[in-house]
Amino acid sequence: MAVTKILPRSGGLQQAIDYVLNGDKTDDCILTAHFNCDPGREYRQMMQTKRETHRTDGRQCYHIIQSFRPGEITPELALEIAKEFVREHLDGFEAVIGTHVDRHHIHSHIVFNSVNADTGEKYHSTQQSYYQQIRGISDRLCREHGLSVIMAGESAKAISYVEWLRQSKGQPTFRSMLEADLRTAIQDANDLGHFFLIMEHMGYEVHHGDRLGFRLRGQDRYQYPGRRDPLFTEDGIRAAIQGNLEQIEAGLRPVLPARLAYQPYRKHPRYSGFLALYVHYLYLLGKIEKRQYPPRMTPHLRQAVMRFERYQAQFAFLRENDITTPADMAAFEHRTEETLGRLTKQRTLLNVRKKKRQPLYAALADAEALEPSRALYEEGLTGMEQEFEQYMKAVKLLEDSGVPQEVLKKEKAEVYEQLSEVNREIRAEREKLKLCREICRQTPVMEQDIQKTEEHQKEVREHEHRRR
Repeated sequence: MAVTKILPRSGGLQQAIDYVLNGDKTDDCILTAHFNCDPGREYRQMMQTKRETHRTDGRQCYHIIQSFRPGEITPELALEIAKEFVREHLDGFEAVIGTHVDRHHIHSHIVFNSVNADTGEKYHSTQQSYYQQIRGISDRLCREHGLSVIMAGESAKAISYVEWLRQSKGQPTFRSMLEADLRTAIQDANDLGHFFLIMEHMGYEVHHGDRLGFRLRGQDRYQYPGRRDPLFTEDGIRAAIQGNLEQIEAGLRPVLPARLAYQPYRKHPRYSGFLALYVHYLYLLGKIEKRQYPPRMTPHLRQAVMRFERYQAQFAFLRENDITTPADMAAFEHRTEETLGRLTKQRTLLNVRKKKRQPLYAALADAEALEPSRALYEEGLTGMEQEFEQYMKAVKLLEDSGVPQEVLKKEKAEVYEQLSEVNREIRAEREKLKLCREICRQTPVMEQDIQKTEEHQKEVREHEHRRR
């Protein structure tokens, strides 16, 4: 089964070609092929096509990957399928193919020029072209060669290759375990509310939004199984609970309940004569009720709801930090300010360290990015003089510093990681300090509101007592 995907690239054409034709991955370049370009001159010819058609900006190339299930295909057959795909779908485009065998699964890489050498038109990649052309042609070629394909209802878009690979080996994944738990909860639930309760008892947190999301407690991100299978949407779960899950999965019932066809608005006729008299009489007797509309949320009510949610956050903050008295609040605020000052000082030191090394970091990035340009310049390609000069300046700066590049790379990664962590901690401490100050400001107002409410309630009780 081939998992096919396309990646547009705005730069790095030479790097992409070098990666595809890497001899360590393609059995000493035996498993490679060229279309409309010569070996060793792929980059020059593609760039020449762009210059002749005046289409040097925007997308530089596209990268297609065909990944196959382990043990299902031979390298030679994978290369042949990639060739047939290029002949059928990329006629006139300059392309290189490399079938990589350096991993436990065989996969083919196709890098082609974004500009057609025959027509001068640029390639346009859309979702429609992916499913109808790229995915459609790839699946058809797999079927012609006796290989399995992704069936309708399965999705290669919403599943990573690692997960697909684990599934193909029969190994459990979080997605498969989640879907199994969802089916168990659907079978045991009496209604939708009971379903959510069962999932929470299983250890899942539920996200109620445009889509239902599930995650185990402690996980960072939610999973949205309804994107792949409509059974796991809110409507699908409700229908499965009401209509038997086995029948839905057997195809005997639709996953989603059928929606009523759209009916244009029809204005009720105006009654006259005896009909009008009877309708009016029934209305007066209460047999015909006036249409009820749900109450609209006024601006004042909306503000009250937002204020209530903020009060909830403040209450949770007080409970988590065991703050019960003004003295506790003052002590916590003092500790938070000290922590914030310490973190700010730490961030300043890291920024100073980063600023001192910034020229070396920039030179390191330039040296890595311009390495292919240096090779092209040494091969005699014209138009690479500026890039070569910039590369040599970066290399000289690194050599003069006396710091090995590997040490510099490690140091740069550590500095940026530490800065990210410190900034995250600063944001958390600032939020705590903001809550402290909000609570201190709102405490007198809340006390006044409570006093007014108690006085009003007392007046109401006295009024009721006098009436009795």
